[in-house]
Amino acid sequence: MVKCMKLLGNSSRSISPIQKQQLYRCCVLPIALYGFQLWFYNKAPMVYHMKLLNKMQRRAAIWILGAFKTSPSEEIEAIAGIIPIKFHLQKLTKHSLIRPFKLPENHIVRNLMDDSPCRNITSNPHAIGSLTNQ
Repeated sequence: MVKCMKLLGNSSRSISPIQKQQLYRCCVLPIALYGFQLWFYNKAPMVYHMKLLNKMQRRAAIWILGAFKTSPSEEIEAIAGIIPIKFHLQKLTKHSLIRPFKLPENHIVRNLMDDSPCRNITSNPHAIGSLTNQ
């Protein structure tokens, strides 16, 4: 997708670097990071995925700035205003961990996640804590 985005900058009335950055953040990143929770956790081997994402982000930063291919990755990402991909994934992970706790008390997901023994009603036999403790 980043390779195809180069076509937008080659026309006679090219888009500005700010518009390129917004296009990358709004269109490319959500598609590239869809389902990252399945492979992004502490003990998973992430080298291959991170290599691909770093390569994608480098290409996007070069496209946004119109920089040379030999430019250092971290510097062009900083100038382009793009968060390093590792930190972006950590931010998304923190947001995804908070999301279930924003649900109402009677939501089915909250009932499945609740492990507290001091609840007044009978505990759910399919709660995550009862499925993992054996």
